[in-house]
Order: sequence, then structure tokens, then C-alpha cells
Amino acid sequence: MKVATIQMVSGTNVQSNLDAAEQLLAQAAAQGAELAVLPEYFCIMGCKDTDKLKIQETPGAGPIQDFLSDAARDLGLWIVGGTLPMVTADASRVRNSSLSFDPTGRCVARYDKIHLFRFDNGRESYDESRVLEPGTQAVTFDLASMDGSTYRIGLSICYDLRFPELYRKLGADVLLVPSAFTFTTGQAHWEVLLRSRAIENLAYVVASAQGGVHENTRRTWGHSMIVDPWGQILAQHDEGPAVIMAEVLKETLQAARARLPALSHAVL
Repeated sequence: MKVATIQMVSGTNVQSNLDAAEQLLAQAAAQGAELAVLPEYFCIMGCKDTDKLKIQETPGAGPIQDFLSDAARDLGLWIVGGTLPMVTADASRVRNSSLSFDPTGRCVARYDKIHLFRFDNGRESYDESRVLEPGTQAVTFDLASMDGSTYRIGLSICYDLRFPELYRKLGADVLLVPSAFTFTTGQAHWEVLLRSRAIENLAYVVASAQGGVHENTRRTWGHSMIVDPWGQILAQHDEGPAVIMAEVLKETLQAARARLPALSHAVL
């Protein structure tokens, strides 16, 4: 199964971001991808945290969800829509949600980011809990590939990457990590964390990132990549918009798990 991880440098205008995502998704489809994964906040990287509140959507309704559904159907792709803000009962907070669509345009899964990023090194300060409400449930879905195999897809978002217990709970074949890692934390930890999650779970990891300097002056790390179950990087791209492609193979997954049956040895 060919998989595409899509890197973007999203700005403050939603329609411009959707237009950019559409072009990249079309490239992925033209290169034979079955699954394409957009980065966290592909639809907006605002000037203020509260900009997310202005574009929040309700389940099944809204221009961002319509875009994802239409793109999946028109391109014949499984699309995981990075993240978009979804409404909550608290008007001052949204969920940071990753929605997955099948090639008919149907939403087959929704995952709300559980772990909310907080970081302060004296120069940069972030606290997602100011405007985000955390999710509570781990989420997977099954993808029936044209190669005749079915893959269990595990959903996560960015800061979740630092919590290995979530990934073990997913029990997935392919772990998705749409992200907007800061340049500072990404430079230090991004690759080692992604490769660790692949090795620990003997699973493929598909990580789509924001990568570059944004209109709001924030700089994200990028380095979107696809990692195999042995921890080897199959493909990656440093900065700037890009479509990164690699092959996910069920036989490679099964061989790695047979060779090193660590998942069956877990006792906790």
C-alpha cells in the first residue's frame, strides 16, 4: 500500500490552506497513494490561540469537513485530515480533532487529541489547554487496501508522541502522527521519538508535519517522515510543502513481528 505524508506551511487564511492541501493531495493521488495524511492544523496556523475558535465546526457540518470529504471522494483516497477545531460545550474551548475519510467521502473515525502541549523555555511559551479541551479515547480504524490486506490504523496527534502507553494501547499496524512540532522541540526529539514508537510497536509510523516559517512568525520543525517497523526511515523531507511517499507492506510488518515477538512478551 502506498502511503503519502503531506507537509505544509499553513497560514492564517483557511481557504488558502485548503487550496494548498488540495494540490498536495492531488499530487499524492497521482503518485498512486491509497492513504494520505495531512499535518496538524493544516487548515489554519493563526496569529492567536483563539483564532481556532472562529473556525470551529460541528460533527458532519462545515467547510473544512466538506473539503476533506469531497477530496477523498474525488481523488479516491483515504484521507486523514490532520486536525481541525471541533465544537465543545464550552464556548471558550474546542477539541483538536483528526478526522479520517474513506474513498467514498464517508467519515470513518474521529480522534480528539488527548495530551495537550505545554512548553516554556523562557523564550517560547505554549499552553494548548488555554483553548483546547482534551479528548479521552484512543481510536483506530481498519483500512482495506487494494493489495488485499487490511491494516489497523492508529490515530494520534503531535504531543501524544511523548506518551508511549497510548501507542501500545492502539495495537495498530500503522501509527499516524499529524503534527506541528516547534523547531526547538522537533530538532531535539522528533526523529528519535518517531523511530522509538515504530520500534516499540513493530509498526509503521507515518508522521506529517508543519515545516517552515509561518505567517504568524512561528517556525515549525517539519521533517515529515515514514518509518518502518524496524525503525528505519523510508522517506522524509526537511522543510517546505511536500508529498512524501513510501510503501507499507503487510509482509514486512508480519516478518518483523515474527522475527522479534516482543508484542507477545508484554506483561503489563
